[in-house]
Amino acid sequence: MTSSDNAQQAAAPAKAPAKDPWDLPDVSGLVVGVLGGTGPQGKGLAYRLARAGQKVIIGSRAAERAQSAADELGYGVEGADNAECARRSDIVIVAVPWDGHGKTLESLREELSGKLVVDCVNPLGFDKKGAYALKPEEGSAAEQAAALLPDSRVTAAFHHLSAVLLQDPEIEEIDTDVMVLGEVRADVEIVQALAGRIPGMRGIFSGRLRNAHQVESLVANLISVNRRYKAHAGLRLTDL
Repeated sequence: MTSSDNAQQAAAPAKAPAKDPWDLPDVSGLVVGVLGGTGPQGKGLAYRLARAGQKVIIGSRAAERAQSAADELGYGVEGADNAECARRSDIVIVAVPWDGHGKTLESLREELSGKLVVDCVNPLGFDKKGAYALKPEEGSAAEQAAALLPDSRVTAAFHHLSAVLLQDPEIEEIDTDVMVLGEVRADVEIVQALAGRIPGMRGIFSGRLRNAHQVESLVANLISVNRRYKAHAGLRLTDL
């Protein structure tokens, strides 16, 4: 090796250490809107986040219905129609029924522009054999959201949570992991941090939106588990 090679090696900048995947941002000051916040899952998420100290706005097609649900939850939760909820929030969780998913998001494209959107909708069908997964034309509910909201930052999370446990005031901790998917690491980490605000819960990066279908579909399996064992099962990822 020549002296010039040694000089070049000495001058080369040291490689930055890998970022700690558990080093997540502070999201305590962000306003969280929940579209579909009067339904079981949305209402449960609103309750848990508000109880953890997050500012939460419930959205519904009818402002009066949203405010009624907000008053029931307490913890400073507010109610508004969907458009106002989207406008006033930094992060917007989409927890509407699957059959109204596309129309709801399409109608709120302008209000959701620039917002971090967290889709937790599970496209499912039901028949005599139980729940089964549906596959949207776009691939998943999250990918449908991304297609309908080109000016929003779409992620996917909070699919596998029991609405019964979320809404039970006697339960202090929700013992589960939340699989978070998205295209931009910073956005995913915000959602991970938001999940971590709820005691007992962890947000885990689980891939890009193209992998959202199998995450959404897994809910059909959990429904089968819960019916057989009369439980409210969630998920825990090991070795993390």
